[in-house]
Amino acid sequence: MEDEFPKKRNIRPTEKSNLPVVTLLVLVLLVLAMLYVGYEYISDSSTNSEELTSIVVDSSVDQNAEEPILDEPDTEDETLTETEKKTEEDEPEKPKKKATPAISASSLGGEQITHTVKSGETYSSIAARYNLKTETLKGLNSSIPDIKAGVTKLKVQVKAVHTVGPGDILRVVANEYNVSKETIMKANGKTRDISERGERLIIPFSDKK
Repeated sequence: MEDEFPKKRNIRPTEKSNLPVVTLLVLVLLVLAMLYVGYEYISDSSTNSEELTSIVVDSSVDQNAEEPILDEPDTEDETLTETEKKTEEDEPEKPKKKATPAISASSLGGEQITHTVKSGETYSSIAARYNLKTETLKGLNSSIPDIKAGVTKLKVQVKAVHTVGPGDILRVVANEYNVSKETIMKANGKTRDISERGERLIIPFSDKK
């Protein structure tokens, strides 16, 4: 017959261990340490970036401060380069064209005719034709700086204008005005020693005026 009170089985004593708690604490410390290291790294990165930014800004400010501000030139002379200035200084000044003084017809005497400029003619060639100096012809036409063929009409001062009459040959007319026959032929554009009755002959001055 079994005992009324069964025998208590031997219960394995439970061992109390602190290992899980220690492990948990170590893990918590590791996490805290990692968080702290990460925070320090992040804060250092942001600080470095701010320093770099400030350095860039400071360098740009320094560059702007070192560069002088140039005023715009007020005159055209200031815009010339040194080479151009030297070239201008080396070049001699060009003589200004002198204006020919005007000459009045009354100061020369005689009569005045009009000559229409032909192709190839110049002041000097026209003056030579009428036995005048080039300066004299220009002085009579001081208001005409340039001449054009078929357009320009020049005032020419001559000794006289002779109308050919009966028996007036060039030699006789030349003796009458005390000029050479060749001078009369040149003034009238003649190549032959002939003249027609009623023809008007230009008699130039015997001496150049």
